[in-house]
Amino acid sequence: MSAHTSMLHVRVDDETKAQATEALAAMGMSVSDAVRLFLRRVVVDQTFPLELKVPNAETLAAMEESRAMMATRRARFATADALFDDLEKNSRK
Repeated sequence: MSAHTSMLHVRVDDETKAQATEALAAMGMSVSDAVRLFLRRVVVDQTFPLELKVPNAETLAAMEESRAMMATRRARFATADALFDDLEKNSRK
């Protein structure tokens, strides 16, 4: 049994819509996805939720690395020791 849905019409100027569409696309979302997510958070949290940001270059690189690892089903490190060595090396930077 499918859920009943309602159409929501929102007025916004063309420039805001275009800029929001572009920013949301960079996050992998559509405007409709964002509105649904926003409304769901309002319902669940009973508050006004805002704090999404476009990922910076470092975060984008980490996201891409994660996607690549999932696609190949391979871990970044072959052993726990290799992981800890990398953590120690990078903590000194």
